[in-house]
Amino acid sequence: MIYIVIILGLIIGSFLNSFIWRLYAGESFSGRSFCPQCRAKIHWYDNVPVASFLLLKGRCRYCKKKISWQYPLVEIATALLFVLSYLQLQNNIFDLNYLLLARNWLAIAVMIIVFVYDFRWQIVSLLVVVPTIIMFIVFNIFLSFLWWQILIAGLILSFFFFAQYIITKKKGIGEGDIWLGALAGVLLVKLDSLFIMVFLTYVIGSIVALTLLLFGKKKWGEKLPLGVFISIATILTMLYGTTISEWYFNLF
Repeated sequence: MIYIVIILGLIIGSFLNSFIWRLYAGESFSGRSFCPQCRAKIHWYDNVPVASFLLLKGRCRYCKKKISWQYPLVEIATALLFVLSYLQLQNNIFDLNYLLLARNWLAIAVMIIVFVYDFRWQIVSLLVVVPTIIMFIVFNIFLSFLWWQILIAGLILSFFFFAQYIITKKKGIGEGDIWLGALAGVLLVKLDSLFIMVFLTYVIGSIVALTLLLFGKKKWGEKLPLGVFISIATILTMLYGTTISEWYFNLF
């Protein structure tokens, strides 16, 4: 089963790469994949996740221009996170909560899109975030969460980021981060998970910011894409929130 999950993760990762570029470029989501530089159609044998990148030595077969490392990295990250999500739920396939697994895999895919999109272009796409807010509400209702708990959790995180948006006079975070907070809220639902997600967001963000300052890659006061850190923190909380919470309270 684990090998099937890996293959599925690689395939979904390849799809996410195509989706991200087409969304940014305003391209149609239908039709065969193509090189974004020379527009040549990509045959199936040049579109095998990770393997094709390695065989082509990271270059387009036709125009010979470099293929971004984003492509294999997204494919590998998706496969790895799919496997971790699968292992985190159950090792016994017959006891597996497939609805929860499907929700978690969708969350991983969405957060990878958010991560890459915000990392590359400093934009949180509402075309991705808003529909998935609705989808996670439906998922969690079927997973026995109460609808009002889900909505309150979404409102709590969206208000938290909205307050920052107002306090910093729109300079600290963007409007998209407010919606992304709502998405994380309706996904995670539980109050302790919301706290852990926010905590991890700013811990990870602070570590990255200090590292970039130390190596001269950023200047003091320069903005970092918050959506990148929200997406990482949301996945970590979804997968390991309970473990992190137990570890924290055991310290006391």
